[in-house]
Amino acid sequence: MILSPRALETLRGQLIVSCQAYPGEPMRDPRTMAQVAASAVIGGAAAIRVQGVADVQQTRAAVEVPVIGLWKDGHDGVFITPTLRHALAVANAGAHVVAIDGTRRERPDGLSLAQTVAGIHNDSHALVMADCGSFDDAAAAVAAGADLIGTTLSGYTGERPKTQGPDLELLEQIAAAGFGQPLIAEGRLHTPAQARQALDAGAFAVVVGTAITHPASITGWFAEALK
Repeated sequence: MILSPRALETLRGQLIVSCQAYPGEPMRDPRTMAQVAASAVIGGAAAIRVQGVADVQQTRAAVEVPVIGLWKDGHDGVFITPTLRHALAVANAGAHVVAIDGTRRERPDGLSLAQTVAGIHNDSHALVMADCGSFDDAAAAVAAGADLIGTTLSGYTGERPKTQGPDLELLEQIAAAGFGQPLIAEGRLHTPAQARQALDAGAFAVVVGTAITHPASITGWFAEALK
């Protein structure tokens, strides 16, 4: 299945579930993440977001919905699919959409965001999701040719405060600009009510990860509430 920009319309108003485990955790296994993804699809996920080449491969084999893939390399700065090499590896693994750092920061391979997006488009069939941290990032990503814009990095790049829940103000700002690319809400969506708020703020679709697929965090929320 090749996902065209027109086919993205099937994701409007839908839930995308991010299935990722952190290094050192028991669930940090591609087969496990694929099983979690398949379970999320049963629950109504219209697309899946996963990290790592092997996770993309396993998840593609486990689900029949679009797969958004990325490759985290490092922990600071530009580390979400930081180079064109990373991006093409994710695309070649089968990702329908490659999520990359969509900020205006310098990339490790020295390529501009526009060059990276063009390279993905030229050398694969994948679409590009730009993970942004601010309105200016979003505007630059649109100019660079990204197919989707995400608020994934809001609160993590120093341009905007880290809000308790989703950055609804940023969603409203980007939506009001009318760029035309689907706007994906991502980051700190912990309740169904917050997911609804994100859609009402102008999001095209909503990504939820930790609150659905990260048992350690969810357990911690309950444990903390009982103290």
